Amino acid sequence: MQLLKGPVGSQVIGLGHYQPTNSMTDRDLAKMVDTTDDWTRSRTGIVTRHISEQTETVADMAVAAGRHALTDANVDIELVDLIIVATTTATDRTPNTAGRVAHALGALSPAIIDINTACSGFCHALGLADSAIRTGTATVALVVASEQLSALTDWTDRGTCVLTADGSGAMIVAASDTPRISAVSWGSDHRTTDAVQLQAPSNRFDQDGQTVFRWVISDAAKHANKVIEQAGYTIDDIDVLAAQQANLRIIKPLAKRLGLDHKIVLTDASESSNTSAASIPLGLSKGWHNGKVPANALTLLLGFGSGFAYAGQLIRTPARDPHRSQP
Repeated sequence: MQLLKGPVGSQVIGLGHYQPTNSMTDRDLAKMVDTTDDWTRSRTGIVTRHISEQTETVADMAVAAGRHALTDANVDIELVDLIIVATTTATDRTPNTAGRVAHALGALSPAIIDINTACSGFCHALGLADSAIRTGTATVALVVASEQLSALTDWTDRGTCVLTADGSGAMIVAASDTPRISAVSWGSDHRTTDAVQLQAPSNRFDQDGQTVFRWVISDAAKHANKVIEQAGYTIDDIDVLAAQQANLRIIKPLAKRLGLDHKIVLTDASESSNTSAASIPLGLSKGWHNGKVPANALTLLLGFGSGFAYAGQLIRTPARDPHRSQP
């Protein structure tokens, strides 16, 4: 029996994002919890974060980012036959968030999948979309990550509330004669399974920050280099580093360890804080639309977090002019 064969590869043809309008600065937080602007900046590099309204849902934010990406790609929703949503803060168990997004956008009859690997979720979702297109089971995919961490944050805990925020990011992925998304490299580390948690009965975000930091310093670069090597490139070929936007004390040492600190390094955490699975596509889309991330840039995506799961791949940003205003 001959296996079905799809196109040679896939490519990102559109980027989108959404952030709630409500912005909370470090000074605002200092009115709620025992912290100061200087304390938060010096330990995290975070200056502000966006917090959703009570009436907003994870699906609402995913829909907004999806619309933005569809517009950027100039693709009609009727062409999308796969929708994958990465989230660890889904409002409902069922119908899943991808189903809510499909309905709101008016998609015809796409496959709808939710993924929960927390901070690495978007890279996992993108890997599945790429594989689905390569094997011919999908033609155009909407890949979204959307998180509402504010609803699961203990706003009296200085150690965690300074780190969390809400937002979403999205990509439109389509077939390509030349692969512009590399095969995903993923795995997990059982030694740090409980380092990041959202567990019953409290259902509040909690983490062992030192354990996460040590893992990044000791292991993240190794996994990033594996992504690059498997794709047939070298570290010198990389134009952009889009790593998990945990905080700047993690991103900057990782960039230096990889030898990418002189390249474009996404540091959206300073403006958006940590939005878990949404942080990579959110930061990348913002950089793409404001012109900081150029067209056709070889970009290293690397997500890591709860589980302790990690995933990454290389992508080329869309090969067209990124200098356009945000909607």
